Amino acid sequence: MKKIILSGGGTGGHIYPAVAVAEALERRFGDDVELLFVGAEGKMEMEKVPALGYRIVGLPIAGLQRRMDWHNLAVPLKVLRSIRMAKKTIRDFGADAVVGFGGYASAPVLWAAQRLGVPTVIQEQNSYAGLTNKILSRRAKRICVAYEDMERFFPADRITMTGNPLRGRFSKEGADRGEALAYYGFRAELPVVLVVGGSLGTRSLNEMMKAWILSLGGADAPVQVIWQTGKYYEREMQAFLAAHPTGNIWQGAFIDRMDYAYAAADLVVSRSGAGTVSELCLVARPVLFVPSPNVAEDHQTKNARALEAKGAAVVVPDAEARTRAMARAMELLADGEALRRMSENLEKLARPDAAERIVDEIEKVMK
Repeated sequence: MKKIILSGGGTGGHIYPAVAVAEALERRFGDDVELLFVGAEGKMEMEKVPALGYRIVGLPIAGLQRRMDWHNLAVPLKVLRSIRMAKKTIRDFGADAVVGFGGYASAPVLWAAQRLGVPTVIQEQNSYAGLTNKILSRRAKRICVAYEDMERFFPADRITMTGNPLRGRFSKEGADRGEALAYYGFRAELPVVLVVGGSLGTRSLNEMMKAWILSLGGADAPVQVIWQTGKYYEREMQAFLAAHPTGNIWQGAFIDRMDYAYAAADLVVSRSGAGTVSELCLVARPVLFVPSPNVAEDHQTKNARALEAKGAAVVVPDAEARTRAMARAMELLADGEALRRMSENLEKLARPDAAERIVDEIEKVMK
């Protein structure tokens, strides 16, 4: 029986890659594998992971607040407690390998495993590695990456290009476009822009949409838009659209059928988190990225620029989103050749078997 610990959380961008690998491990080994997740107390993984049928242990870990905050004084003690708990968890479980996907809990679990002599694998999702993973990589057996040139951060002889693992079945073919258009009540003769800011929402993209709608002066939108507002901004944006009714716009807090959203879209306007980037490569949908500036190491900008350098994306800085992004989107929609090239270049970067490749590396370190 193989026993493997998977650690990652804080956001869906860390949780769902770990779950994708868990599912791939179960496909590979069946009843011959036992899995345990380790997360951070109070974070979303403590609800999401058990809901998917997996066992999880929570550590009392927390990150530093960006502003001066008295909670920061407790962080060193929480780190030490978390390392002690992680060591006990690893021993009690009898782990054969530990895999870290980022997030608060990942660091103490990997650190503890390395001191106990348990093989560790790091899954780095972004094009720019953070300090924690750079330090942990010194003792890691394998580092699974999704971008080229990562030897800038990690030992070159232990890097494997795997791509980022995704749950579900994303592909260029995807859902039927006719069905997708009907789902949103759209017509085939008008192009479709998908504006998506994540489950919680993105202020910049919502303000971009508001400014664009106001610029139309009450006329119907010249293109069809799937506008995902996010949970935090749902009521505010509903009230705005009610006050400025505009045809050809579908608005919702969530998108339940991302396969339909991607199938309908001629162009996507989005943040550039690792999971989103990987999805867009698989579905090969042309994209205009508006990277979030509020992330560690400004990694979203680096992710977006890495694709832009390969002709697979266009980037508009967050500070310019309100005034420039939709105008740039309209220019792109008018340039069919540019959209075609972008789609082709995205498809070249796709790694549909990323989870299976990571399982290959886990299997190697356990031998």
